[in-house]
Amino acid sequence: MATNQTDYRELLKQEYIKCAKDPAYFMRKYCMIQHPIRGRILFNLYPFQEKVLHLFRDSKNIIVLKSRQLGISTLGAGYSMWLMLFHSDKNVLCLATTQATARNLVRKVIFMYENLPQWLKVPTTFKNKLSMGLKNGSKIEAKSSNSDAARSEAVSLLLVDEAAFIDNIEETFAAAQQTLATGGQAMLLSTPNGIGNFFYNTWVKAELGENTFVPVKLPWQVHPERDQSWRDKQDADLGPRFAGQECDCDFLASGDTVFEFADLDFFEKSYMCDPVERRGVDSNYWIWERPDYTRSYLLSADVARGDGTDYSAFHVWDVETCAQVAEYKGKLTPKEFGAFLVAAATEYNNALLVCENANIGWATIEEILDRGYQNTYYSVSGRAETETADSYMMKMEKGKLVPGFTTSTRTRPLVVAKLYDYVHQHDCILRSKRLLTEMRTFIWKNGKAEAQEGLNDDVVMSAGIGLYVRDKALQLRQQGLELSRAQLTTFGDLNKKKPVVYQPAYFQNPYEIQNRFGQKEDISWVLR
Repeated sequence: MATNQTDYRELLKQEYIKCAKDPAYFMRKYCMIQHPIRGRILFNLYPFQEKVLHLFRDSKNIIVLKSRQLGISTLGAGYSMWLMLFHSDKNVLCLATTQATARNLVRKVIFMYENLPQWLKVPTTFKNKLSMGLKNGSKIEAKSSNSDAARSEAVSLLLVDEAAFIDNIEETFAAAQQTLATGGQAMLLSTPNGIGNFFYNTWVKAELGENTFVPVKLPWQVHPERDQSWRDKQDADLGPRFAGQECDCDFLASGDTVFEFADLDFFEKSYMCDPVERRGVDSNYWIWERPDYTRSYLLSADVARGDGTDYSAFHVWDVETCAQVAEYKGKLTPKEFGAFLVAAATEYNNALLVCENANIGWATIEEILDRGYQNTYYSVSGRAETETADSYMMKMEKGKLVPGFTTSTRTRPLVVAKLYDYVHQHDCILRSKRLLTEMRTFIWKNGKAEAQEGLNDDVVMSAGIGLYVRDKALQLRQQGLELSRAQLTTFGDLNKKKPVVYQPAYFQNPYEIQNRFGQKEDISWVLR
């Protein structure tokens, strides 16, 4: 009997050693999980899961870009259980977008612990929905991500689930660096959520070998039970965009971006090219088409302070072809930017100059007016989207127009919607890499379209303003009002303060207007 007991203890000892050496062996033989269909089962690892698990064990820092429903979060929970059982004083911190999501990881660990054979269990010192501690000094805790989540913690393993969806993960990770630097391990797990965020930037640097993270990409094909018919069903159920995010690990298809990735790919392949000329001390004035004095142009600008993180930007558009012919993005003072706008608009055949007038934009507009540039766009007050030629002229005569384009809570959604329509219908020609890059990180956040945190949307908004005003100007032209000529006539003598009343001319042909040279012009091309 004693011999049998000795043999049994020796057997358990050998089994314990096998489990301690290899987390895959431990999980296959002793870790129970809750399968959504099969119920409680052993975690019988797929080959790709075993490879990832060994990377968990052997890598200091690892970042996993994954498809949906691959069991990687559960794998992270199993690794955490193994780390706590077979090592003393290990502190595992689980972070996620919400405390409830992080708690789900702890729940998986507790479920595995409770279903272990008794001889493998280390007695607990505490156990609740958010944490569990073992008598060997190891513990696990769930928290929602914030800047204080990992501060003052001696973290052995920082496990971050769906890291791409946590807004303030940069602050959390920075706070955790002090403890991780002493030997801790970081694991970032996520499906993609657009580009420009912390997860994307960390992934790109990992691929380039510029940080300590080991990059692991797990698209849907790694799962042995999935085939093309499964993937096609995801397209049908989720739509191509979300299927690209959830299945293909596609950063460009992911995220709540304003513009469709397929549309941006179209412009990148069809029109994007290097400018024929780069001007300025910073070479940030890009030109694709030099001025043609037989054509009409529109210049649209967004103004920044010149000393912050934002940039001043403008585009020059060919009004008829809706082609982007020039673009600027740089840091100039508002006064310098105003002088630059006048010079560029003058060069492009006295283009209609549309300058955003909110906040610091007034300083730029004052410089434009001081320089006597007359073909400046004036905004109407009230509901600009319903403006007609008659109502525009009435407000003009009553002095209810203001120089520049007014970006407000009412007009900003209209500008974004107009730019989206042009892009989605491929009704414009976009050539700038800078513009397309900003469009890829232009997202919906709390119902508002804006750049991802830490990035800019100056080039996007200046483009949207230009296309919005182009449409508005063409609508008025169809009603017999030449917007440029009306503004030139009424505001051409601002310094002398002599009001001139403009009487719009209406022609028998509703698509024929009088251009600024006094010639009749057929604009039926607008409807083509």
